[in-house]
Amino acid sequence: MASLLLLATVGAGLLVHAVLPDSAGSDIAGDALYAVAAYLAVVILAPRMGALAAGGIAAAWCVAVELFQLTGLPLAWGAAFPPAMLVLGTVFDPRDLVVYVVTIALAAAVDAALRRSVLKAG
Repeated sequence: MASLLLLATVGAGLLVHAVLPDSAGSDIAGDALYAVAAYLAVVILAPRMGALAAGGIAAAWCVAVELFQLTGLPLAWGAAFPPAMLVLGTVFDPRDLVVYVVTIALAAAVDAALRRSVLKAG
């Protein structure tokens, strides 16, 4: 299930990137989808990991990528190979950090609730 959700999330992110005009709203939407994708990737790689731990790892990844943008390397790499921008971004924006953490907290809360409901039903 997480794999299908990841594919849908990546598809939605690519659609936002390709179709929506560059604005604060589309940037926030893209950041939120990136954060959900990071969370889902952790869940896929470690399916038995708890939601809180998965959220922590996903948040650490997103924050590390955002801070890496301060080096200027993602911008340079993206200019040379545009798909790199989809993974590493380009320039640091502190708002992105907030979007990542809030989105991942929500994803982890939904995941934890779904896991509890599956355990109760099973």
